[in-house]
Amino acid sequence: MSLRFPAMVLLLGLLASCAGQEVLVAKSAAVPAGVDLSGQWQLRRESSDTLDKLALPRGGERFELPPRKANSKKRDKGSSLVRVFLETGASLKVTQTDFALFVSFDRSIVEEYRFGENRNVNVGPVVAQRVSGWDGTSYVVETLTDDGHKLIDRYLLESDSTVLLRQVSLYEKGELTQSIVQKFDRAQ
Repeated sequence: MSLRFPAMVLLLGLLASCAGQEVLVAKSAAVPAGVDLSGQWQLRRESSDTLDKLALPRGGERFELPPRKANSKKRDKGSSLVRVFLETGASLKVTQTDFALFVSFDRSIVEEYRFGENRNVNVGPVVAQRVSGWDGTSYVVETLTDDGHKLIDRYLLESDSTVLLRQVSLYEKGELTQSIVQKFDRAQ
């Protein structure tokens, strides 16, 4: 009986130390029947202000890390390292294959998302866990940094496949801090 109590205390301590760290859950690699996000997409005029809202803070270099205060463990709001994984653009070219989605932002940056992926990604010295895949008829990309900040990027078609909806959500330690919806029309 006396051996059980220390074992229980040790087990509870281990569980408590693991409880605070989020782990991303893998997404489906199975493409839903009839869903093809491929196409040339142009951001609607009424969504154009979203580009500024999603821009990296401080307008610095892509690899510039936001400064930390000497006596603080917390960064300024909006300066999360997960933002370095966020791409934006007024025009998107989406190519969907049997195994991956390629998204070109303003013909300059191309992101590759493999269906059902669960891997580490990096931008310069910043490393994060990424999962991507299908959630119903939406394609979802989740990126989680080791400081508990998460980016969720969701793509789905609406209006007889002539509108691409993109929802970008940013979380800090489980709390939603920003959510933007962009609408893109299929370019002719």
